[in-house]
Amino acid sequence: MTLVAIQPIVALIAGILILAMPRLLNIIVAVYLIIIGLTGLFPTVFH
Repeated sequence: MTLVAIQPIVALIAGILILAMPRLLNIIVAVYLIIIGLTGLFPTVFH
């Protein structure tokens, strides 16, 4: 696994963990991280 492949996975995990804390800013950041993670894991679907 290269660093490019690890970054979306880390972003997805961080996003999911932050969603566990129900604060507005945390939710906004979590959604952003999940979107970045998904677009990194599935670039052909989102581009």
